[in-house]
Amino acid sequence: MAYKAEQGRMARMAAFWTLAALGFYGCLSLRQELIYYFPSLGDPISGIRLPIVGVDLTPALLIIVLVCATIFWLLYRWLDRPKYADLLIETEHELKKVTWPSIEEAINGSVVVIICVLFLMAYLAGADWFLARLARVVLLGTRS
Repeated sequence: MAYKAEQGRMARMAAFWTLAALGFYGCLSLRQELIYYFPSLGDPISGIRLPIVGVDLTPALLIIVLVCATIFWLLYRWLDRPKYADLLIETEHELKKVTWPSIEEAINGSVVVIICVLFLMAYLAGADWFLARLARVVLLGTRS
């Protein structure tokens, strides 16, 4: 199904680039593992150095570029499938309906949460101290 360019554009773009970043990180990890387990894959090909990135051209680099390009292509195709594209389009449409808090409301809500967390922390620490002391008196018969 063909979608209009503006339908769910931000949601689809965010999903693509988030997953692409994870795929790229996986490719970088794959390169390290390939060089670790197969040291010959880390040897430069004819001493060629890529000028812009300053990296030696190695078989491991060629493998991860191929894997990374495949991941990007598969992501693009996967996110264009009607099932996933519809989900992302609907998600973006629903997010446009959300009433976002102002900065002042967000700060006030954060302060309330921090105060509640501090209160609960103090309460639980006091209860822990009291119960440990009670257990020491009951079980060991000591008061200190």
